[in-house]
Amino acid sequence: MPALAQTQTQAATAAGRLNYLFNFGWKFYLGDVPDASAAAFDDSAWRALDLPHDFQIEQPWDKSAGEARGFKAMGVGWYRKHFKADAAWQGRKVLLDFEGLMLFGEVWLNGQKVVDIDYGYLGAEADVSKILNYGGDNVVAVRASTGKTWQQRWYTGGGLFRDVYLVVKETVAIARNGVFIRTPQVSEQRAEVAVQVELDGISNQSLDVTLLTVIYGPDGARLAETRTRAPQGIRLATVEAALPAIGIKAPKLWSCETPHLYTADISLLKDGKLVDRVSEQFGIRTVEFSRESGFKLNGRKVFLQGIANHHDLGALGAAVYERAIERLFLQLKAFGFNHVRTSHNPYSKSFMRLADKHGILVVDELTDKWSEREYWPGQKPFSQLWYRMIPEWIKRDRNHPSVIMWSLGNELQMREDYAGFPTGDWGVTTYKLLDTLVKRYDATRKTTVAMFPSRANGGVRGTPEFNTKLIPPELSLVTEVASFNYQFPAYQAYLQYAPHLIIYQSEAATSTLTGAYFGMDKDKMVGLAYWGAVEYWGESNGWPKKGWNFSYFSHALEPFPQAYLVKSAFSDMPLVRIGVVDGVGEQLEWNDVQVGKVSVSSHWNRASGSQLNLFTYTNADEVELLVNGVTVGTQQNPRNDPARRNIIYWKSVAYGNGGQVVAVARTQGREVARHELQTTGKAAALSIEVEASDWQAGGMDLKYLKIRAVDGQGHPVPTAAGDVTVEVSGDASLLALDNGDHSTNELFTGKRTTLHNGFALAILRSGMAPGVVNVKVSAPGLASAVKVLRTDRSPPLALA
Repeated sequence: MPALAQTQTQAATAAGRLNYLFNFGWKFYLGDVPDASAAAFDDSAWRALDLPHDFQIEQPWDKSAGEARGFKAMGVGWYRKHFKADAAWQGRKVLLDFEGLMLFGEVWLNGQKVVDIDYGYLGAEADVSKILNYGGDNVVAVRASTGKTWQQRWYTGGGLFRDVYLVVKETVAIARNGVFIRTPQVSEQRAEVAVQVELDGISNQSLDVTLLTVIYGPDGARLAETRTRAPQGIRLATVEAALPAIGIKAPKLWSCETPHLYTADISLLKDGKLVDRVSEQFGIRTVEFSRESGFKLNGRKVFLQGIANHHDLGALGAAVYERAIERLFLQLKAFGFNHVRTSHNPYSKSFMRLADKHGILVVDELTDKWSEREYWPGQKPFSQLWYRMIPEWIKRDRNHPSVIMWSLGNELQMREDYAGFPTGDWGVTTYKLLDTLVKRYDATRKTTVAMFPSRANGGVRGTPEFNTKLIPPELSLVTEVASFNYQFPAYQAYLQYAPHLIIYQSEAATSTLTGAYFGMDKDKMVGLAYWGAVEYWGESNGWPKKGWNFSYFSHALEPFPQAYLVKSAFSDMPLVRIGVVDGVGEQLEWNDVQVGKVSVSSHWNRASGSQLNLFTYTNADEVELLVNGVTVGTQQNPRNDPARRNIIYWKSVAYGNGGQVVAVARTQGREVARHELQTTGKAAALSIEVEASDWQAGGMDLKYLKIRAVDGQGHPVPTAAGDVTVEVSGDASLLALDNGDHSTNELFTGKRTTLHNGFALAILRSGMAPGVVNVKVSAPGLASAVKVLRTDRSPPLALA
């Protein structure tokens, strides 16, 4: 049983706080085990693994398990970890910090229960100082339950899906999430930074405690400092101390295009000696919501162009890896997106940090329904947890400049019992209670609730009155921002009834394509978030589909042709893209909206002699289509029709025996973009495309490899099929193997998969030591491909 390793930085500041990443060296067992919480329990036969971990994604797809939760059976998993506690920790405060646990569960240390994690999307810490065997062996045991099928409406995953830390600090210390940084005054010339710190261990005492804050600029330069004496004699468990404001000259403002980040280094000194230190990044920016202009960032109108998805990360399931999140953000930004709504729960800390880094605007959501039972994922009823959930959530996320609004719930108007306390007002009183508590911890952002069915009095769907009596729901009249799921054609009627509404389309149907975007008043409204723009697990409309797939990107983040249509609306860059109709697709009704998409792909390997229907997506004035150099014609962009804008349809185009199809986009008669598809030969080999990024050793970084079948000239063959084997050697492991097929019956474990549309995806996890990693991919009848990769030395982690 290895002792905990300590970084050089931690050794130099041993009197201060120590943070140990507690992700490595766990044991796992799938199933419920009597007495697994006992210290003496024998777990030697259990599976060894490292966190983060989603035990549900590894289980077989099960048609009988139900479509809502992704055709995965519900269950329980146990985790245990043995470690030594340093004798030098004695007399200090030792905490186990769990960032999350799906769906909920309990934690024991040395056989003694230390904490319940009742709402697994938010973390909890346990003070284990008095339970540890200092200088000796210890064991932490965690029971994780996915709950019952009815407790959630989508795939959640199961287990320790986020990071775990062991924290050692003094009894007088900065409290959990205890730093609050505001910028109450911001201009191009000067910004004022206000820092508040919450302190533990000084309640009702007269201690010589000083707080020092140093501000560093985005370039790392030291800019300013401020200090204050901590209050004395306060009879509260946690004491709040406000430091004198700090002025920053000519601040570099945080925005989507320039996400500049400052750092506040907060030191706590007792009797003149350093006892604790915390660093927090923050951005200097202003946010403004109004009926006249919707949303402004730094005084400039910004329209939210976003997605609303659930939290899984494709083949990784719910397990949270920073590289996977960063990959999502880079793809979204490449297609013109600037926003994510975290439906319908708080996402990980790393998600928020990366949103800050990449300039993604976040509407941060607490939960789905305010229910006591159905659709409530807590271990205890909502009414028993909300007052603990909100402080944890707000204090955790309030320093992130990417977070521009708090969303307290989702679709509460479907039934009265979804809307919280039984006050008979469709959640108005419950919202006011929650909003008051939010403002206690952060009054700098507005609050909202995403509403559906978006009509007053619960809006009985399917009745003639629903489509003629366009009165907004009661709750939207009191929320600071009125957020509606779908229903964008009714927004002008809502404003006639209630002109004060600040309107945000918190869910837009992907099936409306750019109609939902062009159908809004972009000058006066806040923006929109396309529901399920990336495929996710769960909420399938029927086996064998494993989840939602009416999307613009596959769960492997491969763009469908419709993604380029959205890009043509979101971006001013001239663009044209060809999409060939594969079939009629499918439709379903989702929240009164006909959701679906025509099956479209971008390749020119078709049946000889066939007649094909095509789309060209463009933001240019017109498109000319040519097949094998012969013009099919020129069509204008139907800009005057919001539902058809940027979409040009071509019917019965003769394929012949293949060759080439080209779309030439012109504006004012000048070519501004073109796209061509070419018929390829038969698959002859495999190729590996390594996604560009650094790859750090230390056990937590990922590397994504795209595997494609190619013909003799190296062109991808999108119709290729067959088995693929991936072999990895060196200090790295094959974490998951995927092919982007949302109807797959394969699991993502192992080293074999099948090509889907000529494509597969390998996800590698770095090992602890830097070095060379060799990858070989092979398939019967195709030439193999190899890649030599390298992991770089990372700053040393505190590891178990």
